[in-house]
Amino acid sequence: MDRENPISLRRYWQPRYWPLWLLLGIMLLAARGPLALQVRIMRKIGWVLGLARRKTYRIAQRNLELCFPDLSTGERKRLLRAHFESLGASLPETATGWFAPLEKLRRLIRVEGAEHLHEALASGRGVILYSAHFTMLELGAAILGDVCRNYCAMYHPPANGLLDAIMRRGRGRFLKELIPRDNVRALLKNLKAGTAVVYLPDQTHVGSQSSLLPFFGEMAVTNTATSKLARLSGAVVIPYFFRRLPGDAGYVVNIGPAIPDFPTDDPCEDTRKLVQRLEDYIRLAPEQYLWTYKKFRGRPATYPDAYAGLGRPQRNARSVTGP
Repeated sequence: MDRENPISLRRYWQPRYWPLWLLLGIMLLAARGPLALQVRIMRKIGWVLGLARRKTYRIAQRNLELCFPDLSTGERKRLLRAHFESLGASLPETATGWFAPLEKLRRLIRVEGAEHLHEALASGRGVILYSAHFTMLELGAAILGDVCRNYCAMYHPPANGLLDAIMRRGRGRFLKELIPRDNVRALLKNLKAGTAVVYLPDQTHVGSQSSLLPFFGEMAVTNTATSKLARLSGAVVIPYFFRRLPGDAGYVVNIGPAIPDFPTDDPCEDTRKLVQRLEDYIRLAPEQYLWTYKKFRGRPATYPDAYAGLGRPQRNARSVTGP
C-alpha cells in the first residue's frame, strides 16, 4: 500500500455501511482520548458482552479447561472473566493503534529488544517476525513502525469491503505492504528482498503444512509453514510478542533474538520450538491471548471433539501429519 495515497472510503456510502461509518467515527474519537480511562471502562463492558455471547463464552471456557487443567474451577473462572475484560480493552486499543499519532504510541508502549531486529536486517536477510493473536495486537503491530519503517504484515481480509478498507488504512499507516494470507508469493518476494514480515500462524492450518502438535499439553492441528518459509526465503525467524502491563503502566513489546539453528530438516521440531516460546509468553499474561478461537478443532477422529455441543460439528482434519 502506498503510504502517500491512503485507501479511499468514499465509495462505501450505501445505508448498509452506515453502522460501520458510526463505528469508524467512534474509533477516531477514541484514538484522541485518554486510553487508560477507555480501557478501564471497556474492561467492564467486555465482561458483560462475554456473558451475552454464550457460544463464544463456552469456547473460551473450554480452551482454558484444556490448557490449564491444574487451575481450580475458581481460578479458571477468574481467568475467563479477565479474558473478556481484555477483549473489551482491545476495542480502544485497536482504535489507538489504527488512528493515534506515532508520538502517542511512543508514550504508551515500551519496545524491548529492537537491536535483535536491527541486527537481523543489517545482515541483508529477510525477517519473519513470529507472533500470535493477543488482544492488544493492533498496538503491538502499530509501534513496529517506530522500529522498522520497511516492514510488511500478513492479514486475513474481511468479507465486508468497508471494514477491509478501514483495516488496511489503519494498519497501513506505517508499513510497506499488507499481504493477504493466501498470497505466499508476495510473502516470499518480500522476505527474499530483505524485508521484515509480521507472521501470525497460530490460527491457520492448511493441509500438508499442518501437523498434530501439543499446545499446552493438548494436541492441536498446528501450522508448520514458518519452517518452510524460512527455508525457501533464507529469512531469520524472530519472536515478536506484546502484552498489556498491570494497571496504567502501559504496554511492552518484546522482540527476541533470532531463533538459533532454524530452520532444520524437521518442520515439526521447528514448530515445537516456536510453540514453546509462544506458550512461555502466554503464561506471563494468559488472559491476553485470544481464547475465543477453536484452537483444537479439526483433529483426527481418534481424538474427541473438544467443542462437542457448542455449535456445528467440526470436520476432521485432512492431510495432517502426526507428531
